[in-house]
Amino acid sequence: MAQEQTEKIKNSGRSLIYQLEGRPSLKIAFPLGLQHVLSMFIGNLAPVLVLAGITNAATGEMIITPEQRMLMVQCCMFASGVTTFIQLYPLKLGPYQIGAGLPIVMGTAFAFVPTLRTLGAEFGINIVLGSIMVGGVVEILMGFFIKPLKRFFPPLVIGAVLMTIGMHLLPVGVQYFAGGAAAEANAGIAENLIAQGKEVPSNVAALAARYASWQNLTIGFSVFIVILLLQRFGKGMFKISAILIGIAIGYIIAIGLGEVNFNQVTNAAYISIPLPLSIKPEFRLEAILAIAAIYVVSGLETMGNINGITVAAFDREATSREMSGAVMADAAGSMFASLFNTLPNTAFGQNAGIVAMTRVVNKFCIATGAALLILAGFIPKIGAFFAAMPYSVLGGAVVTVFAMIMLNGIKLIAKAGFSDRNLLILAITFGIAYAIGDNKLLVAHLPGWLQFVFKDTTVAVCIFSIVLNLIFPPSNEEKAILKKAQEEAALEDLKS
Repeated sequence: MAQEQTEKIKNSGRSLIYQLEGRPSLKIAFPLGLQHVLSMFIGNLAPVLVLAGITNAATGEMIITPEQRMLMVQCCMFASGVTTFIQLYPLKLGPYQIGAGLPIVMGTAFAFVPTLRTLGAEFGINIVLGSIMVGGVVEILMGFFIKPLKRFFPPLVIGAVLMTIGMHLLPVGVQYFAGGAAAEANAGIAENLIAQGKEVPSNVAALAARYASWQNLTIGFSVFIVILLLQRFGKGMFKISAILIGIAIGYIIAIGLGEVNFNQVTNAAYISIPLPLSIKPEFRLEAILAIAAIYVVSGLETMGNINGITVAAFDREATSREMSGAVMADAAGSMFASLFNTLPNTAFGQNAGIVAMTRVVNKFCIATGAALLILAGFIPKIGAFFAAMPYSVLGGAVVTVFAMIMLNGIKLIAKAGFSDRNLLILAITFGIAYAIGDNKLLVAHLPGWLQFVFKDTTVAVCIFSIVLNLIFPPSNEEKAILKKAQEEAALEDLKS
């Protein structure tokens, strides 16, 4: 009898993982939460590591010091954990709430990276953090008025923006694959000096030699091949954690080749409380406006992930309250992240995919993962360990991630269909917004207000696609085709 009772309790605990509320035992919840952390851990850190490799356009110096890089990695884990908790257990504000109350895992957003790179190279990290802090107000307003605003952002618009983000990031992935921005810049300087018959300074020659060296290419290709094999042939956790495993193997190879300096890790504290405003934010209107446009894109991505979770797990669309809460938490979490010296947050698609595949929706299970992220944020040695990682290790992992961002944009455009109207919008958007924005010399000769529009191609594509979508509204037939395609693809996308 006692054995039957024990078995009944065990089964009851297991069944709770398929329910939104309830508290299964830690023995059941912990590995499920850990699974979510493993699947997003590197993706969460990657935007910070990518931005840390940017050099100032005027001085050629890195915009983020090694100490700041370590701090930002530490803080991004802390901020992601806190924002995930807010999504799981919303803050009530009368008829509104900050947070969806759904099994959402938040992480550092890739969508901002191209714009942050542009701003960082021109203005520095302080302006970047200040722009993130203020620009989030736009997404909070978007959360308040979610229903009327949705019609301005159909899949055609979101798809065009995601394609632009992916196309911008791919060269960054290759740059990291070969050794990073500083190595590339010095390789260019060395080539120019040699062409002029001048002597190359030893410090420039040393850095230039690092670009596309056999060590970096060996590391980058090793990471890429491991991820490729695991994605193609791996099962279960091996497939879900392919990027983490690939980076771990690449890191080990880098250590074996003598490419890793662990001085930062040795000197880092074991325990430290993340402090706000360790990197002082500064504010500039044009930078704030550029970031505000990307907040809109981030909110739309979050809305897509929320709907994917509710369709897959609960067989329904997300309610307006859930959507509004999710978007406001996205903004509030991003502003909180900037306060704590790091980059914006968004709902992570791979974690939404795990929820869809496993049907595990219990909030307590996800919360154990969020607690792990917060705990990691209090251990600087973890941040130092990842900050010491060579750029080629990260490059081998992110080239495929960046390509997938571009392909996700193409998938959204395909859902909208290739009608004459849609092709016209895309032709104008990429022919004008992207092509002009990508030519910095041309942009420099435009009037001031047009320079703002075209200075960042992601912002230009976002503005042009929204305006053109309003100028050329879809027919009723196109609306019906799009709605049907979205309904059929919602579950399929997440499971894939």
